[in-house]
Amino acid sequence: MVFSQIKQDIKVIIERDPAAKTIVEIILCYPGLHALIAHRLAHCLYKKNMVLIPRLISQTSRFFTGIEIHPGAEIGQGLFIDHGMGVVIGETAEVGDNVTIYQGVTLGGTGKEKGKRHPTVGNNVFIGSGAKILGSIKIGDNVKIGAGSVVTKPVPSNTTVVGVPGKVVSRHGMPLKELHVVTKSVSNKEIRAEEMPDPVQETLQILMERINYLEKKLGEKES
Repeated sequence: MVFSQIKQDIKVIIERDPAAKTIVEIILCYPGLHALIAHRLAHCLYKKNMVLIPRLISQTSRFFTGIEIHPGAEIGQGLFIDHGMGVVIGETAEVGDNVTIYQGVTLGGTGKEKGKRHPTVGNNVFIGSGAKILGSIKIGDNVKIGAGSVVTKPVPSNTTVVGVPGKVVSRHGMPLKELHVVTKSVSNKEIRAEEMPDPVQETLQILMERINYLEKKLGEKES
């Protein structure tokens, strides 16, 4: 069972990381794999109402990998933590299947409340570098969260979120402003990280166009 799970984790890395060359390299050099193995052991002990030993395993893993996963967190199949330094996953966080997480990501809380206080992440989710997902919120399936985004509200499935605070900028791979012209099916084209929309840039562009329009009108009146 354990070896089967590790084999599956290695397969996921090979599929999603073009830098992965050999299985030996993955086993020895991928902190995301090491952190997942340690977490499964800690989580198993945590479910048996043990406290200290699971936390010691978690903190030891954090020391060697730079990835902190609380023993209480629920992790699905096919999680890929790429690079991983600075990744934090809180106690009541739930991560679905086939999720990709890059370095600096936080699945954290927003205060000292009891009970469920960390995010629930759906299946097939991409979380870019430095993104912060905070609070007991639900992230739907097939969601892409841009690098550096701060998400504090629920995110529906099949959407792309960017910005601070995080805003939905596309659905089913299409910009929201274009959805009203779609009458049949929508595109499922995958959005690459470097193609993520920039809502700040788009807003500035709209303002510049408005300024140019007003200057043109003013010039016409003066002439």
